[in-house]
Amino acid sequence: MFGIDSGELLIIAIVALVVIGPKDLPRVMRAIGNFVGKARGMASHFRAGVDNMIRESELQDMEKIWKANNERIMREAPPAPADSDWGMGQPAASEETLALPAPAPAADPSRPKPPPARPRRPRGKTAAERANPVAPPADDAA
Repeated sequence: MFGIDSGELLIIAIVALVVIGPKDLPRVMRAIGNFVGKARGMASHFRAGVDNMIRESELQDMEKIWKANNERIMREAPPAPADSDWGMGQPAASEETLALPAPAPAADPSRPKPPPARPRRPRGKTAAERANPVAPPADDAA
């Protein structure tokens, strides 16, 4: 980092210890650490902004290429015939045709059949209660 060897870093640390003193050295190191952290944050923010500008420039270039290719394809493509499946040139539907019901779609053998509907149980009494209609015993407490 910056071409500083470990020996040079040790000399800088000793000079800082002598000049600043052992009492204030932790506070100075913390301030330097905060400054380095802020500088790294600003550098990463700047790098992200530059990357974003490059990405937007590339997208604009790609849009220009796509637009040019689309125009070229539209010029080279033959026009669609009048009786295509797009409904142009089709005869108008008569009232007789409109009155007929639509044919049922053919059953697709690959589709599984839905399960049969279960019979619904009437609400209220259960089957056992309907089969044995015995009155409940009277309360003796009355």
